[in-house]
Amino acid sequence: MLELYQFEVSQYSEKVRLILDYKGLEYRKIEVTPGIGQIDLYKMSGQTQVPVLKDGDTIVSDSTEIAFYLDRKYPEKPIIPNDPVLRGQCLLIEEWADESIGLKGRTAFIGALNQNPNFRTSVLPKEVPDFLKTLVGAVPGDLLSVLGTGVGFGKDAVKEANKALKQDLEALSLILQHRPYLVGDEPTLADLAVAGLSIILKLPPGDYLDIPDTLKGKGIPGLADNMTYDSFFLWRDRLYMEYRKPLGKRSQTEGSPTTINID
Repeated sequence: MLELYQFEVSQYSEKVRLILDYKGLEYRKIEVTPGIGQIDLYKMSGQTQVPVLKDGDTIVSDSTEIAFYLDRKYPEKPIIPNDPVLRGQCLLIEEWADESIGLKGRTAFIGALNQNPNFRTSVLPKEVPDFLKTLVGAVPGDLLSVLGTGVGFGKDAVKEANKALKQDLEALSLILQHRPYLVGDEPTLADLAVAGLSIILKLPPGDYLDIPDTLKGKGIPGLADNMTYDSFFLWRDRLYMEYRKPLGKRSQTEGSPTTINID
């Protein structure tokens, strides 16, 4: 069985999970423990970032490379068009999504955590004691923004990321108002990449991720709750309902990530 080494709330891991589900491929999720687990991941793949796909003796890292590999190895339900124009459009949108929704979305997400105490505490695991959630929520947002400046998550970086994402979401909403997919008449890598990466903006409302129910359907204030982008998120959620496999329909092995354990 295919094995996906991942973080459950990683948008790049979700991009691959959506591709796997769309193609109808069975796979087992293996949750990588930050720190020690990433050292083990390096021993296996030569790098520390998720996602990493293991298919027998074949190891593939990077979500885009995994997508290309899956389309070559498992050509049923192709996700990269053969038509030159459609192929070019698909690959262009996929690359843009990685750099815009993926990276800018991460910056905006961290900014939302910094500036919204309620949102910050809501993403904490349910096992965290209430008193600790209170302490986390009480940390001043301005202090967190100052601490984030040195690593690219300061107030100005967050402001620019949100501005760019608003333009991106408006563009996507306009494109998808009167067409079912971004490229052509069938789902492609462009659609699956944009949809999967967008969980960082607004988590899907269904039972697709192993997260607390209170988080489902929640997202970055100003983006997730802006009616201007309703057509985009409705499109994304329709894509999930049609192709993403809910956790309840998976076997226990598939639906419950196991800790990385590399010999």
